[in-house]
This record gives sequence, C-alpha cells and structure tokens, in this order.
Amino acid sequence: MPPESWQHAAHTILSGGIAVIPTDTLYGVLGSALNPATVERIYRLRERDAHKPLITLISDVTELKRFGIDPNEAARVLLERAWPGPVTVILPCIDPALAYLHRGSGGMSFRLPAKPQLRGLLRQTGPLVAPSANPQGSEPALTVAEARQYFGRRVDYYLDEGQLQGAPSALVSLLGDEPRVLRPAPGFRL
Repeated sequence: MPPESWQHAAHTILSGGIAVIPTDTLYGVLGSALNPATVERIYRLRERDAHKPLITLISDVTELKRFGIDPNEAARVLLERAWPGPVTVILPCIDPALAYLHRGSGGMSFRLPAKPQLRGLLRQTGPLVAPSANPQGSEPALTVAEARQYFGRRVDYYLDEGQLQGAPSALVSLLGDEPRVLRPAPGFRL
C-alpha cells in the first residue's frame, strides 16, 4: 500500500475516527486508546461485551508508562523476547482513570507489532485499541470486503492490503505469580 494510505489512516485516527487496518495478524478496528469516546464507539460497533478489555497496540515498551504500568524484571524479559511480534501480553492495570480500557478486569492487553507501517502509524497516533475486524462471536475479516460487510459506513476508513493469512496473536497473562498462556499461537513458547 502506498504511504499516503497509512497517512490517511493516521489522519482519520487523530481526528477521533476509527479505521480498519491490517495488523501483524488480522485486520483490526483501530482507534485512539487515549480517547474514551472512540473506545466506546468501537465497543458498540463490534457489539463487544462491555466487561471485556480491548487489546492496545503500542509503538515502544516505554509507552506502557502512559498506562501506569512498570513491568517487573521477569515481565521485561518476557516482553523483550516476545516483542515486536504477534504476542499479546496482559499486564496489571487498575488505574481508575483507565477503567474505560481495563473495564475493571485488573489488567490490560498490549502488543508491540512487528509490521513497520503499523509501528510508524503508532508513532504518529499514540497507542491504539485494536480488536479484530468482526462483531464479537463472528469470524475475523481476512479482507477489507469482509470487514465492509460487517461494518459498512460505520467505519471511517478502510486500508486494504488484500487477503491476510494471519491467525490471532498468542495471549499471555502476567496477572498472577507465573506467566500463563491463555491462547497459544504457532512459533511462541514461554
């Protein structure tokens, strides 16, 4: 995709909009994690369980500090090994100001993507919530055409990179004493 497509996506998101964009794994519905109204719009669009937190993409591990998260040494070692790439990590987060993100769950899910264009977008926009492009309970969209069938004009911008062959990211919880793999993925081991 031409760089201007990514620029258009950045402009849409910085204007408070939402965009369907290819991630490291699947097409995602992306919007600013720092804009509560945008986050709520994504929950409504995806018909998502209001108690289930969304994944947040970051461009650098240091961005965790924006969410009041300072990983301990064991967590840092895991993050250095897993990121950048298709591994989502749940870290403790209880800040009441971020309840619109953690939904009272005690944690937030983060991923630092490997895709260079997506990391560039994140450097422009800041952290983005990024659930897969489908209503909850439906199959993830592997093409923009599938995403359009789900969402139509309720999404402000679609960035088309053809059919994706990805699978959901690995999901690892760091909420307890020991890391736990909640969703395995090819190529990832604790």
